[in-house]
Amino acid sequence: MALTRAQLKVLQSLKVKKYRQRYNKFGVEGEKIAHELLTAYPEKVELILAISEWIEENQLLLQSCNRPVEPVTQEVLQKISSLQTPNKVYLLVEMDPAIPDAAQVANGLSLYLDGIQDPGNLGTILRIADWFGLAAVFCAPHCVEWANPKVIQASMGSFFRMPVEYLPLTDLVARFPELPVLGTAMDGDSIYTAPLSSRSLLVIGSESTGISEETGTLVRSWIGIPPYGNSSSESLNAAVATGIVCALIRGRSTGIRSIPD
Repeated sequence: MALTRAQLKVLQSLKVKKYRQRYNKFGVEGEKIAHELLTAYPEKVELILAISEWIEENQLLLQSCNRPVEPVTQEVLQKISSLQTPNKVYLLVEMDPAIPDAAQVANGLSLYLDGIQDPGNLGTILRIADWFGLAAVFCAPHCVEWANPKVIQASMGSFFRMPVEYLPLTDLVARFPELPVLGTAMDGDSIYTAPLSSRSLLVIGSESTGISEETGTLVRSWIGIPPYGNSSSESLNAAVATGIVCALIRGRSTGIRSIPD
């Protein structure tokens, strides 16, 4: 049965945050992400919209996931897509992020993002957290929305594996009072020599202003990535800095100290 005009209008509206929140749904685009989501979490998918070519090529997947499929034209995908060049498949997904596990957070490494606004950065950070096996990614209420289409694309599938929660840091610290809070700053103690624990909450600041003064009052110790030699670079991208610090922390926890010259 073809999409009605009303259904198409709803799908188009999901490009905008307020409508994603109103309908509690969002779109996921792309063959790789679609295959991963339909294989691992088919129950989260409400509807599959795809061109006939993709449907024919993925009969076994569609039979195994047992989700409703609606054949559409490339023109329809163009209307509902958030991409410049729409892919072959679009999934309508319920807004249901993974919930952080309290025991894993209390005994593991998690991130707190203080005002990350760039969706590409958030998506990449989710991917980094997934890669390094972090317990959760917590976000300040004013961070970019995790269901933003650019976040979904940048996360490469990590958006549905990585537990995400939005809340003030004060609430998170009250929930986990024994968890050490590490803040990242240009003038923090060098990550190469500072104590780094795989049981901690790592705070990453916004791309433009870093960690806010209010959030900083809850940080117990500050760490930073010193530039090498005479580098004149002003700063590191928030996602890049997150990856470096997570790699150092994980390296220490597994006993990897350095690579010989």
